[in-house]
Amino acid sequence: MFNIKTLNSISPVYKNVLAASEFAVGAEIENPDAIIVRSADMHAMTPPAGLLAVGRAGAGYNNIPVADFGKEGIVVFNTPGANANAVKELSIAALLLASRDIVGGIEWAKTLKGKGAEVAKLVEKGKSQFVGPELMGKTIGVVGLGGVGGLVANAAADLKMRVLGYDPFISVENAWKLSRKIVHMTDQDEMLPQCDYLSIHVPLMDATRGSFNEALFAKMKKGAALINLARGELVNNADLLAALASGQLRRYVTDFPADELIGAPGVVAIPHLGASTPESEDNCVDMVSRQLEDYLKFGSIVNSVNYPACPLNASFRYRLAVLHANVPNTVGPITSQVAAQGVNIDNMVNKSRGEFAYTVLDLDEPASKETLDRIAALDFIYRVRYFE
Repeated sequence: MFNIKTLNSISPVYKNVLAASEFAVGAEIENPDAIIVRSADMHAMTPPAGLLAVGRAGAGYNNIPVADFGKEGIVVFNTPGANANAVKELSIAALLLASRDIVGGIEWAKTLKGKGAEVAKLVEKGKSQFVGPELMGKTIGVVGLGGVGGLVANAAADLKMRVLGYDPFISVENAWKLSRKIVHMTDQDEMLPQCDYLSIHVPLMDATRGSFNEALFAKMKKGAALINLARGELVNNADLLAALASGQLRRYVTDFPADELIGAPGVVAIPHLGASTPESEDNCVDMVSRQLEDYLKFGSIVNSVNYPACPLNASFRYRLAVLHANVPNTVGPITSQVAAQGVNIDNMVNKSRGEFAYTVLDLDEPASKETLDRIAALDFIYRVRYFE
């Protein structure tokens, strides 16, 4: 029986994946083998000694100390693409909100309450202050062509926009999903002056934090609109407000309200609705449940954000999985301990990602406790797991 603790309320669809006979799931779980989290901040958490994995029911994972957990032998998973359609749909709405002053028009229309028969005439007289351009024929730049960005680029092409896509790290899989109408740009600075709209779809990390700033705005087409449904911290808000005030930017639509943005001219602040659909929440929980099930039961790693991808099948007699530092001369000391016991290795996989590595040995005989203890005692080892 595996114990999985939930730090936020989650969709009950996990019950379709995690059989009650094998998994206990709930907020009250103590000493969990795994944790499912949505938005709860885990940075101040001291992980339980037996914690093997954390599953983030969503794509972003800045609420989890992934590097620190990695050094504890804790694999952190996320669910890329599970909420992509929800964010894509909101991105289409954001394009429309960035074009016409729909929000301002709705608020103004509320002021006409009580005008009786005059309302129709007042609407016709006042509507011109909320007009804006159509999307068809305009140019949009999409920065980041992953699970969400690729869908947004394709949707914009379907709206008959000219779509420029920039992503120096695009995967082959995501590239295959792009419409042939998308123009792949290799130089962001070349793309920026051409765009009437710029939509951001990149992860938040040290290299991207605050990267949409005064210097970048100065390279954009004057009067362009910026859309950010990725992460608020990607944009320098002070520089953004200055660009709106000067007319360098016409509008900013964001899913991440901040005090300085709320009510500012030209800003449309949506209350973080990107993935707030029942379908998205179901998809995220279903995906993370399957990933945790496969890892807990037989050590397979898919969609980890700290350890390397290592998809494994469930067919084995005895399996030894070792999470360790990605340093030279690690595999030999691990296999030599198995060989010293006289056990044959049927299959071996060694994968690495950044500072972390994962070595899996399928054995034709059981490994002794002494062998496992000797491996665990090696100075580069974070955790040893054994399956039989």
